[in-house]
This record gives sequence, structure tokens and C-alpha cells, in this order.
Amino acid sequence: MAESGSVLSTPVQYLKGVGPRRAEAFASVGIQTVEDLLGYTPRAYIERSAHRSLRGIARRLQMPDIFSSDRESVSVLRQEVSILATVEQIRLRQFRNNRVLLEAIIADADQMKGALLFWNAHQYYTRVLVEGAQYIVTGVPALDRYGRITFTHPQLERIEEEEQAMLEHGILPVYPLTEAMRSRGITAALIRRLVRTALDQVKGNIPDLLPPALLERHRLLSKGDALEHLHFPPDHHAIERALERMKFEEIFLFELLLALQRQDQLRGAAPRLPSPSPRWEQLRQSLPFALTSAQEFVIAEIQQDLARSEPMHRLLQGDVGAGKTLVALAAMLTAVDAGYQALLAAPTEVLAEQHYRTICRLCAPLDVRVAKLVGSQSARQRETMATDIATGHAQIVVGTHALFAESSARPSHTYHRVGLVVIDEQHRFGVLQRAALRDLAMASHPERLAPHLLVMSATPIPRTLTMTLYGDLDVSLLDQMPPGRQPVTTKVLSTDQLPAAYQVIRSQIRAGHQAFIVYPLVEESESMQLKAATTEFESIANEHFPDVRVGLLHGQMSWSTKEEIMQRFAAGDFDILVATTVIEVGIDVPNATVMLINHAERFGLAQLHQLRGRVGRGTAPATCLLITEPFLAHRARMPAQEDEPPAVTRLRTMAETTDGFLIAEVDMRLRGPGDMLGTRQSGMPDFRYLDLVHDTTTIATARAEAFSLINRDPHLRASEHSLLRRYVLDRKDSLTHYAIA
Repeated sequence: MAESGSVLSTPVQYLKGVGPRRAEAFASVGIQTVEDLLGYTPRAYIERSAHRSLRGIARRLQMPDIFSSDRESVSVLRQEVSILATVEQIRLRQFRNNRVLLEAIIADADQMKGALLFWNAHQYYTRVLVEGAQYIVTGVPALDRYGRITFTHPQLERIEEEEQAMLEHGILPVYPLTEAMRSRGITAALIRRLVRTALDQVKGNIPDLLPPALLERHRLLSKGDALEHLHFPPDHHAIERALERMKFEEIFLFELLLALQRQDQLRGAAPRLPSPSPRWEQLRQSLPFALTSAQEFVIAEIQQDLARSEPMHRLLQGDVGAGKTLVALAAMLTAVDAGYQALLAAPTEVLAEQHYRTICRLCAPLDVRVAKLVGSQSARQRETMATDIATGHAQIVVGTHALFAESSARPSHTYHRVGLVVIDEQHRFGVLQRAALRDLAMASHPERLAPHLLVMSATPIPRTLTMTLYGDLDVSLLDQMPPGRQPVTTKVLSTDQLPAAYQVIRSQIRAGHQAFIVYPLVEESESMQLKAATTEFESIANEHFPDVRVGLLHGQMSWSTKEEIMQRFAAGDFDILVATTVIEVGIDVPNATVMLINHAERFGLAQLHQLRGRVGRGTAPATCLLITEPFLAHRARMPAQEDEPPAVTRLRTMAETTDGFLIAEVDMRLRGPGDMLGTRQSGMPDFRYLDLVHDTTTIATARAEAFSLINRDPHLRASEHSLLRRYVLDRKDSLTHYAIA
């Protein structure tokens, strides 16, 4: 074990054929040691009997692609592929404009012909390409006017003579190569040789973090066998088993950290907040509408949690307008009636102001004192608020990051017996920010009681991602809309249909309703020829709607100006509000029935869904009009096609559904979970093997195993868990609160 461990930690620089300069190129992709090298997974596999054929590619290229601007090409797959081909002929073609094209005629195992095209560096490729030699060709295929498959400037890897046998009897791994690696002479063949040598030295002695019983229970390969089969698989089944083993380990280790964090969270004592809450019951009786059954169920779940002496850690998910604020207020009033303070943190002042106004309005007859703490307040205002908060005069405190920025100066006197912390749009707060607020809440108790925690998200998160990222939280779901809420009809229109869109707005204004017109920019940009809010405002107000009242709202306005404009629009002083995405959250105007979004292709799915959620909040039917380029609008109205541009998929999805969770699933497939949530903010790692969209069974199984292990051995003291214990201690800084000793 010691010997293999020393080999694994050997710098890759000292391997034969590497050296300092190539080591730099390896380091640029995260390969610094032999262990890193073994973790550098092939991006594809080439097999003589089952490789991708030119004929199969041609079949996928038969439909004309209206997005193609390549005059030489009828259709483009727009997806990189790798094929195995032999170069049959190399020739130069001279054009009138003195441009020279190097054309290499290739053939696959079925003797179907294709061509490699090189407009640049043809002298270099004349030397590199050898007639009769075999190459792995990687590039984006196109179908030219003669029906021939072409690859323009593809990546090439010549099959070495010693690797021909591997191709004859097995599968050849193909590794990703960056330009920096290529420039230093690093080839896939070199990586294969290095990996083979390393595996031969350490095979059978590679440390395995997964306990033997777990491997046996789920019939998983050992770490050594998995790496062997990833790099040099005997067949495709071996690749699948190896990937399953690596996926399981990856998510199991992540869930293990979550389980330990959950264990630590439950270790402290929390104040008991018994139910029923008199103030909540009084408010509930006065509401002019009935709660949804989903709200009733979730409120009961939360009240059960609050009544316990262990701190609640619950995620409340709900689509736009599902009634999360009222559920949170029920919890906050429970805390107030028990004699404790409640905090509500929002990521923006717009949203904090919205919550503050809503809570003040609902709590007006309840004798509850509500305070607001935001960054734009003057020093005197914040000092007054700080005094009210520290003395307990303020029972509910609504704020932004100022809730913990302000209090950091006087952490032991800032709050007064905090019983509950509510965090809205929690993915916009970093892990350390949430931890800071928890610490300040604990400091408000002489006995350092931990607050109950309720985090809310109006951004629907796919179930897989929720299970993965929030494994340390209990999850409640609001999946019903309050009575009276109307579904929003969404239409994708081209820019030449703007007059018809404006007519929809006019008809709604005549009926006494209001409309939003949204633009992606504040001012026009030379680099992006998009309509901008400030420029188009003049056109909207003076040319298209000269007889109606038009307001302008954008993020570069001062806070007081934005607040005034929003209040005036909500009060009905404007018929149309021209705005940027500052209205994405925080504006509740039940009378608004039309949302027109210009350059809709420029917005993400989650953002489009949030914007659409600003209308349809009353009892009248509402419409969302997505304006885009004619060819995108045309494609979005057609049936879905493979490899279509993401913008088309986003537009079609918006037109076909208002289900926020379905939209989130599509969004995650398009962008990936890291980009969807913001990996840095959410704390989610970049998984190398795991696919969060499709590997739901693996995630659920690994999560159950990780939490079960921590329940059995909370400090990882068992001998079979010694490697896991070392792994966790090396990463304890990645946890918010964690104690394993």
C-alpha cells in the first residue's frame, strides 16, 4: 500500500517521456501527479467493429439546416464526432483568389468516402498526413453539395503501429487534448503509454475509499479494476461498469459530507416554538381566500419541526406565485408568539421591500412590529433599526445582506433571542453568508441556541438536483397555485409581428389592465445590436402608445427612483412599464395582464419563467409574448428536433408549459446544473463522471448509503472507514459547520 501510494503521488513530470515543459501542459488540465493522470478519463472510445460510420453521419445530415451560413455546406450536424478513417489521397486545390485548399480523401471500414479540408497551414498538414495511414478524425461533420461528408480543420490522431493490435482485438481510448498539450507534443498515444505504465505499477494496490461491504452490496468494481476498465476496456459492458463505480464514489463522497453537516446541524439545541400560534390563527381567519391544501400540509410540517428542540433545516420549494411568503409568515408568527425574534433575508432590496410591505400589510391588525434593514438606508435609519432589533422591540426583521453585514460590528448585541431564520431565494446567498447569519442568531441567546432555519426558493429546482445539493435539508413542496390564479398563455412571435403584439397590449389597456415591455439592456451596445430600454422607451411612449401613460424602470436608477416607479405602476399611474430584468422579482401587480419580452432568445429559461410570473397574478387571463428573430420563431413553432439551438428549445418550452419544475428540468439539460445555479454560490462541485440529469437512481442509492453510514458510525471510527475519515478531515474546510473529532 505504501509503495503504490508513493507511486500515485509521484509528480507526472518524472514519468518517462514527460519532463518539465510537458508537465506544465499537463498541469493546465489538472494533471500534476500519477493519481491525477489515472483520473483523466477518455472522452471517447474507438472500436474497429463498432465505430461511428460516415454512412450513419450522412443519414443524420439529410435534413437541411436553415441555420447554416456555410455556402459549401447544405447541412451541419453541429456536434463533434470521432471516426476511424484511412487517408487514401491528398491533393491541393488552387482558387482564383490565391487561396489554397488541402483536401484529403478518407474512407472508413465500409469504404464510404469523405474528405478532410484544410484552408490554413496546408504545408504543415501536407507533412502530417500520410496516404495509407489510419487516423482518428475528430470534428464537426458537414454534408457538401455533392452529398459527401466533410470535416473542416478537424483534430487528427494517427494510429501508431503498436496500437493496431489493440484496435484489432479491443477498444482504443481517445483522450481530450488541449492546444497547450498538442503544442508540447502530448498525444493520446503518449497518454495511453503513461497510463498503462502507471496502472501496471499500482494495479491491485490502489486505495479504495468505498468500504468493502458497500462494494459487495451493490456489486461495484474495486477502484483499481474501475480505472483499468476505464482506460483499457475489454468491451463496452466493462466501460459501463467502470463508469457506474466512479459515479457512485463521486456522489457518495459528496453526500457523506452533507450527512456529516446534517449531523452537526442537529447536534445543537433549538428553542421550542409551540403551536398553535394565536397570531397566525387570527391572520388565517381574516384572509379573504382559502389556503391551498399544499400550503396547509407544509405549514403543518413546519409547525411540527418548530415544536421540537432540534433545529429545523427545511427547504421550501414553490413555483412563482405558489404562496411561499404566507407559509413563511405562519412560521415567523409562531416564533413571535413564543417570545422569539424572526429574521427574513432576501438577496435584493427590491425583494426585501416586497416582503416588508406584504408582511406589514398582513400583520397590521396583529400587533407585530416589523423592521427593515437594507444597505440603502441612511446611517441614522440603520442605527435606529439596530436599537429596535437589539432590544427585541422589532419582532420580525426583514433585510438583505445588511442583516449580517450590519451586525458583524456588534455580534453579541445585534439580535434578541432569534428563534427562526428564513432565507428567500437562498441559492443567491453563499454558504458562508448563510453560516454567518446562523452564527449571529446563535449569539443572540446566552445559551447559544441554534435558530430554526427555513430556506425558500422560487426558482424551481429539479428533483435530482434538490436531492443532490440539499441532501442535508428536509424538503417541502408547494405544487398548487392559489385559487383565482390564471394560467398565462405564451406565444412566440417574430419581430415583424410586433404590430400585432402591440395591438394585444392596446386591447388589454382598453379593458383597464396594464402591461410590461421588457428589454435585455439599459442602453444600446455597439457590440450587441439589441433594442435597449432607454432608447425604446421614447419610441414606445411617443410613437406606438402616445395616448397612454408609459413608465421606465431599469437597474441603473437610484433605489428611491426605482421604488417610486414601482409603487406608481402598482397604483395604476402607468398603463405600460418599459423595463429591464429588474422586474424579475419583487413586483406584484395583479392588474398586469401582458408581458412582452423583446429579444427573448437572449434570456435564460429560468429568467423567462420568472419574468412571466409577473403577470397572471390577478383573476384576469394573462398573456406573455416572446419576441425573437423570424427564423427562431419559425423553428420554435415546429416539432422539436435533435441538435437544435438551445434558444429554440427555450422558446418552445416556454410556449408549451407553465410548469416551473418541468421548465427547470429542461433548463438543467441545456445549461448543466453548475451554470443553472452558479456552482460557486451553491457549493456544488463539478462532477467529472456523474450526470445529474440522468443518474437519478445512482444518486438516490448513494445518498441513502452515505446517510446510513453516518447514522451507524457518526465519527467514522470503524477501521473500515479509516480512509473515509482521512478524506473528510482533509476537506473539513468545505463544510459550514463540522466536527468529527
